Amino acid sequence: MSPSAPTSRLALPLLGLGALLALLPFTPAAAALVGGAVLALTLGNPMQGQTRVWTHRLLPLAVVGLGAEMNLRAVAKAGLHGLGYTAISLALVLALGWWLARLLKVERDAGLLISVGTAICGGSAIAAVAPVLRAKEQEISVALATVFLLNAIALVVFPPIGRAAGLGQDAFGLWSALAIHDTSSVVGAGLAYGPRALEVATTVKLARALWIVPLTLGIGWRVARQSPAAPETPPTKKPWFIAGFLGMAALVTYVPFLHAPGHLVAMAARRLLVLTLFLIGAGLSRDALRNVGLRPFLQGLLLWLIVGSLGLGAVRLGLLTVG
Repeated sequence: MSPSAPTSRLALPLLGLGALLALLPFTPAAAALVGGAVLALTLGNPMQGQTRVWTHRLLPLAVVGLGAEMNLRAVAKAGLHGLGYTAISLALVLALGWWLARLLKVERDAGLLISVGTAICGGSAIAAVAPVLRAKEQEISVALATVFLLNAIALVVFPPIGRAAGLGQDAFGLWSALAIHDTSSVVGAGLAYGPRALEVATTVKLARALWIVPLTLGIGWRVARQSPAAPETPPTKKPWFIAGFLGMAALVTYVPFLHAPGHLVAMAARRLLVLTLFLIGAGLSRDALRNVGLRPFLQGLLLWLIVGSLGLGAVRLGLLTVG
């Protein structure tokens, strides 16, 4: 059912207001995504086509900007120490996510986005993979909503669970970096647990985030191979933003006077990502949401619970340690 004329007239200024609010530093990413979705599902989005275009333009730019908060030296040191179990854990999470998606009959792209977001770094990984995968707006929305909700829960429940399990700060930092999706929530949980937990959690998480690069390139290669001759399918976009992501990180790491500007670029990129999430939410429709259903959320929840439980057990048994 299409919105009435007064409703349509109200939707346009609210769409602009929501976009402006998304750029403000106090607006959480989850609130922007939900706000855009609520607007689209209640009043409708009178600029559906333009919203879709700007989503695809802004998402890669936000990913490039996020590279400005990477310290490649610290990340490389942590990454080399845990290279083996990081690679194994990523492969296991992706395989388990694929199996759960098939079991729950989740659409392929939505299931893959949820699995990637769980395996690496939540919304940033989804943002990087989505353009290469050519995922639909509703699939991106469902994946991001799942990740953000579980992030919010993790931020609250992980510190008490860590204390109840008797984890030291090193162990908790490692566990939170492996089991919490987004870097922001990992940092928040580590901060609540203690300064050493914060240091370990942040470094390990940033090292894990670099796996966005090979994973995105691999997915892009696979997508290109699966439909090389389909005339109705546009060619896969080159993941130029991955090179930009690494280049930005290298500049901030190795050019000292760019450290301070790099923080400002990263802050701007996070706000740009929040704006993009608002536009993604605004791209939803009732029909699209009805077609997706709740099964992707169930996949994300089960995958997160399994990964968190296995990670906690491995850390407690000393199978995973900080070097």
